[in-house]
Formats: sequence, C-alpha cells, structure tokens
Amino acid sequence: MDNEDSKRLLELLTTRQSELVAQWEQTVGASLRGRVSSAELGRELGELYDAILDAVSKGGLAGRGEHFAVVRSLLVELSRTRARQGFTPTETAVSVFALKEVLESFLGGSVEDVRAYLQFSRLLDDLGLFTVEEYARTREEIISAQSQQLLELSTPVVKLWDGVVGVPLVGTLDSARTQVVMEKLLQALVDSNSAHAIIDITGVPAVDTQVAQHLLKTVVAARMMGAECTISGIRPQIAQTIVALGIEFGDIPTKATLADALRHALVEIDKAAAARPAGLL
Repeated sequence: MDNEDSKRLLELLTTRQSELVAQWEQTVGASLRGRVSSAELGRELGELYDAILDAVSKGGLAGRGEHFAVVRSLLVELSRTRARQGFTPTETAVSVFALKEVLESFLGGSVEDVRAYLQFSRLLDDLGLFTVEEYARTREEIISAQSQQLLELSTPVVKLWDGVVGVPLVGTLDSARTQVVMEKLLQALVDSNSAHAIIDITGVPAVDTQVAQHLLKTVVAARMMGAECTISGIRPQIAQTIVALGIEFGDIPTKATLADALRHALVEIDKAAAARPAGLL
C-alpha cells in the first residue's frame, strides 16, 4: 500500500469516525439480537476502532505485525467473551467483518477510495480469521474443562463404612477416566484413612481386555497405598466375557453385588482387628 492510499484510508477512518463507529455498533448489535448490551458493545467496538486506527497510522496494514499487538489483544478478549457467552463463530467474526460493510457505504467514487477500501478489506479479513482462530481455541479449552468436570462428577468416591470406601463406575472406563479414578480413590484412602476399597462396575456396560487392564492398574495403585481392593458388580454376562477373553484378576476378590463386597470388606476388617496384638491400636 503506497503513501497516498494510506493517507486516504486514514482520512476516511478519522474524518467520519463517530459516524462509522455508530453504524458499526448498530450493524453488529442487530446480528447479535440484543444479547450484548449496547453499552458493552459500544465499549468493545470503540476501543477496537481506536486501536485499529492507531496501528494503521503507525505501521500500515500488516495485521500480524507488532504495531497491531493491541488490536490482537482486544480481539482475543472479544473472542473469549463471545465463546463463553455461547455465541457462534459467525456471530463472533461479524464484529470484525461488519466494519467492511459499514465503511463501504461511506466511500466516494474515486479510484483512491476504492483502492484504500480494498486494502483495508484485506486487513479486516486477516483480523477476522484471527478472531475465529481465538474463538476456536477458547471453545476447545471450555470443552476440555467441561469434559474434565464430567469425568470427576461421574466418578464419585464415597465412604461406605469406617475403613471402607467405594467407587461406583458408570459408563465406559478409558485411560483418561482411569487416571481420574486413581487420583480420587488414592486421595480418598488418605483422607479417610481407609484400608479397603470397593470398585463397583455394575454400571459398566461391558468389560473387555482394555477395561480389565484399567481396573487392574487402579487396584495396583490402591495396594501401593496399603489398601486392599474388591471388584463388585460381576454380572453373569460379565463373568462369561471375562472367562472367554481369558482375563485374570489374580488374587483380587470379585463379588456379584456391592453388598457382598461390603460384607467381605467388613469380615477382613474383623480378621485384621482380631489378629492385632492386645493393646495395639
């Protein structure tokens, strides 16, 4: 972009700034259907317009240059806000792209105006794509955080009795969930000073070799903390599958129901108490 085009663009953006910003706010506000207050929208777009104007005056139209650092920072904030508010990528990007439509209505018919507008359009395209990229990154972060929260909520560790904690599993047991189960179970064993843990798989639809490996890892981790584990919820279909696959649980106790597993744990607690030397707490 030569100096004449740059001067003409800056002239267009500055001489009718208040009108351009007002029309920009109106256009974006209509696309957002009132879900952002006019005061908030006015602040966002006003700051963005001032930052764009300052960047263009200092270093031209290289949107990824250092002189556009403030503009990019404002767009990151806008994108993150829109993503958290539940707006779509299109509704987010329109905050940038609408400025092209607004500026077009303020152009004269000169060749200089058209050239300046085309150059500015390329800049806004670049900034709009940057906005969508930041929106997508934020949505990925939100989805990841929500997935982690769901994992934790779907894997409760409950105290069943003094010295006994239980983990009722529902749904598929994969690597990510196994890690959450381990962390929560081990922490619960420490917090409750429990020596027995029951992993109930009644709500697990199927047990294959991979699920069995995840269960074994959890049991080994608990044993390293000094706790014994019992696996409950071994239904007839699950038992047949385990046998058919040749899965070995070794010396890990398995029970058909949670009640059976709790009864087994209480018997073990009584045995341990009886074997303890008199006077030893």
